[in-house]
Amino acid sequence: MVSTPIYTRKLEVFKHHLRILKSYISSTNMKTMPKFLHANSRDKKNSLIPALSTLLIIKILCLATFAEAATSKPLPSQFAKLSRSTASDDTSPCRGTPYKAACQTLLQTLNTNNNALPKTSKELFDYSVRFTLSQAHSAVDQLAAVLASQTHQEIDDMTHLAGSGKRDCMELLDDTLNQLSNVVNRNNHPTHTHDDVQTWLSAALTNQDTCKESLLENVKKNNLEKLNEIDSMATSLSQSISNSLALYVSNYGRTSPGGRKLLRDQNNIINDFPSWVSLSERKLLESSIGEMEANAVVARDGSGTHTTIAEAIKQVAASQEEGEGRHVIYIKAGTYKENLKIPSKQNNVLLVGEGKGKTVIVGSKNVVDGSTTYDSATVGVMGDGFMAKDLTIVNSAGPSKHQAVALRLGSDRSVIFRCSLDGYQDTLYTLSKRQFYRDTDIYGTVDFIFGNSAVVFQNCNIYAKNTGQKNYVTAQGRTSPDQNTGISIQNCKIVADGVTYLGRPWKEYSRTVILESFLDGSVDPAGWFPWAGGSSPSSIYYGEYMNSGPGSSTSDRVDWPGYHSSLTSMEAQKFTVASFIDGDDWLPPTGVDFDSGLGG
Repeated sequence: MVSTPIYTRKLEVFKHHLRILKSYISSTNMKTMPKFLHANSRDKKNSLIPALSTLLIIKILCLATFAEAATSKPLPSQFAKLSRSTASDDTSPCRGTPYKAACQTLLQTLNTNNNALPKTSKELFDYSVRFTLSQAHSAVDQLAAVLASQTHQEIDDMTHLAGSGKRDCMELLDDTLNQLSNVVNRNNHPTHTHDDVQTWLSAALTNQDTCKESLLENVKKNNLEKLNEIDSMATSLSQSISNSLALYVSNYGRTSPGGRKLLRDQNNIINDFPSWVSLSERKLLESSIGEMEANAVVARDGSGTHTTIAEAIKQVAASQEEGEGRHVIYIKAGTYKENLKIPSKQNNVLLVGEGKGKTVIVGSKNVVDGSTTYDSATVGVMGDGFMAKDLTIVNSAGPSKHQAVALRLGSDRSVIFRCSLDGYQDTLYTLSKRQFYRDTDIYGTVDFIFGNSAVVFQNCNIYAKNTGQKNYVTAQGRTSPDQNTGISIQNCKIVADGVTYLGRPWKEYSRTVILESFLDGSVDPAGWFPWAGGSSPSSIYYGEYMNSGPGSSTSDRVDWPGYHSSLTSMEAQKFTVASFIDGDDWLPPTGVDFDSGLGG
């Protein structure tokens, strides 16, 4: 290959990043830019103006340009230069993708490597997801190299701050590899459903958004030169995942809510849990402590197998084998000051305590003291099939510390049963995938149920604390219309000590519904609140159905195009356990009570 003069290469890279910038600006609602770019993106007190946010993007891209030109290994986003006419051609196979240039790059890469071009849109989806998986593998190697190049002082700073955006990105990339591998190998799992594939791709996309947010939370603590390469990598990977998700939905359709059969027992009575909970797991959750066979017992007084929960989790992980069943960790009464992580490859963990307020796990990490929101969690779970029962999880940082997560959950088909989650801002981070909460108490102030999972809350008590400021119960983070995500609160109680709103739109496609729940008088008549700067995109979906209580009147609610003051039963049914999280397929075996449809 003929070498290119350094300034010519810089110019080519600069033009490439300018194209990315133009594409980003044209596809982004400028009103919502501050929420994405600010280090504390859900802190209404610290929003930046759009112009400052745009300058930050330009600064990052320019730094990326010259860092890129100085390296011999190109970023995944730089495979080809495409003509405008090709990218915008209505006959192109890429015409239905949100990032056409990235899709055309895939086609050009196939052509360059002498691969047969896809003949159908389904073939294009298969090529796209395989290409995206290869990008994710490259991203892991690239990020590992960045981390390995850090000085000893930088590594010490990371450990001290405990919340490195780079480390968050590595954890999220690990999970992304799992999700994309699931999609590529889906035919090896004959029981997989369309909802499974949409969930896996939705979670992979959420992971990239979360990585970028963690990086931006570290802007004040790190040099931009060391972050721009990872940011560009996450953007490129995010575009490829978005295209794969759009291709999948266009070929196979979105999950069809409301059409699944309800699971009934031998007496023809509908079970109280989604059917993805197996019979053995159902019995396990219904069992008393004395009836359980625990893999580990945690007791502070030394009467168990371990004195800390972290030790028990580590021991269970070491003994875990592929295909092995449920791993039960019984935690005796006491207060455990620990920050726990259950990684993507550690599945089917069940934490069982002796009751709310008796078995208590407490942490205090927070954004003000140097953590990222992602890493501030007292308990952070990414392994699928996680369950927790009869315990309390607390982040004790307090309201002045802003984002401080008690539980962060990125576990598919996970169940939280008879627990208490206590914090202030960002108490519960429902990060991604399918989740179910039953008979659980959730305490907080600002955006204290947030994230981008497909989650249903049933029979839960949701308490907004009084700290002298407005409270917002939810902040849902859906970034694509193709994601099967949202928050559904059904048959719950929402009460507060101060003025409270049901939620505000964190992202462009935020989706939240309140069904058959009791709303007390502290709920503001407007019900919902715009994002900082007045943002309430028409693409959001907020709805209410058959609620009761003094705060349930919808006569003075917001008049947003995306708000539905009175859902029909057919519309509300789409957000029930059976329809929204495919719960009839996985909840029954857990033994947790659940209502499959409406009117429970």
